[in-house]
Amino acid sequence: MALVLDGITVALLTAGALFFVAGTIGLLRFPDLYTRLHALTKADNVGLGLVVLGLAAQATSLAAALKLIVIWLLVLLASSSVGHLIARTALRNGVRPWRVR
Repeated sequence: MALVLDGITVALLTAGALFFVAGTIGLLRFPDLYTRLHALTKADNVGLGLVVLGLAAQATSLAAALKLIVIWLLVLLASSSVGHLIARTALRNGVRPWRVR
């Protein structure tokens, strides 16, 4: 049973790392602030969720697993709020979304 749990943990951590890499690639390749911000917030939140699930599977107690989930929920709240503030500030300062020419 421990081998199956270890396999699930490795799979979740690997998938989370791939989402972090995808967010980083989006940051480097997308053309404007808004699409870059979208790539970072979405991919990093999903990546962190997968990492937290992988770590929660290895947690020694329910309290430790719940702490990890609470941390993930706080990061979700913070990243969505900060992403919204950055996008709103950029739009108010005249940064226009990218358009195909």
